Amino acid sequence: MMPEAPRILLLGATGQVGFELWRCLQATGPVLATARQPLPGVRVLDLTDADAVEALLADYRPQIIANAAAWTAVDAAEETPEACWRLNARLPEQLARWGAEHHALLLHYSTDYVFDGRARQPLDEARSTAPLGVYGQSKRAGEVAIQQAGCPSLIFRTAWVYASRGHNFLLTMLRLARERDQLSVVDDQIGSPTWARLIAQVSAQALQQWLAAGADPDDPRLGLWHLTASGQTSWHGFATALLEQAQALGLIERLPDIQPIPSSAFPTPAQRPAWSVLDNRAIQRAFGCHLPDWQHGMQLCLQELAERGPTR
Repeated sequence: MMPEAPRILLLGATGQVGFELWRCLQATGPVLATARQPLPGVRVLDLTDADAVEALLADYRPQIIANAAAWTAVDAAEETPEACWRLNARLPEQLARWGAEHHALLLHYSTDYVFDGRARQPLDEARSTAPLGVYGQSKRAGEVAIQQAGCPSLIFRTAWVYASRGHNFLLTMLRLARERDQLSVVDDQIGSPTWARLIAQVSAQALQQWLAAGADPDDPRLGLWHLTASGQTSWHGFATALLEQAQALGLIERLPDIQPIPSSAFPTPAQRPAWSVLDNRAIQRAFGCHLPDWQHGMQLCLQELAERGPTR
């Protein structure tokens, strides 16, 4: 059984989910946060260096490893698959093997890109995977490696992640809306925009519940879950909703003309799944958490930006 305040190692603390998770995990136990960049309170760690990762694990000996690091440059993955596989497949495998040997739990994040996007109903955890490109293939390989290693794990698949910091669709739309009178946004890809803070809050809640129940490595709630906001929309629908709200909050002066376009009008090196709606009912039942409709998190995120002021 783990102690009441387990040592937590957080990888990727400066990413969208990692930053929010860092804050949410403070109540769970002491957190050693790592990132590639030197920042206050963060340990520098090159995650492409397997020996450096192994040395930190041996030195800190965490009871919980929270892996919020990933290669998320979907298009670049097609050109540099080796770098993508290192972070998305081999790093999780290394962490899971260490966790299995030292009885540590691994919290890991995966993606809707493990599916091919051909469905038209929300995808549950039992649905067969069929990733379309290098990014999705590497993330699926990471899932499988964790499951095969046999360490206690929580794997959360999420989708369409955004936050009030970093690089994401919401911030890109705000920037473009200030620069242009007309925007063209894809309307034939469907998903559930999910605020990074929601992901972090539910992750911390799940860990705390597991610890409170005795940190049983055979707890049936361990495993793979879909963690997204509820509801669905297109990228065009998301852009329209967020820019209308942004105008109401004073984040943009005018609402641009937002034109819907098909994916074929905006070709990219990596193919995107046309349907990315994940069925999140199972995780809500298992952990008693509430995953509100996607508009709720969007509004809170935009309100945070508005309160932060004009630094954009």
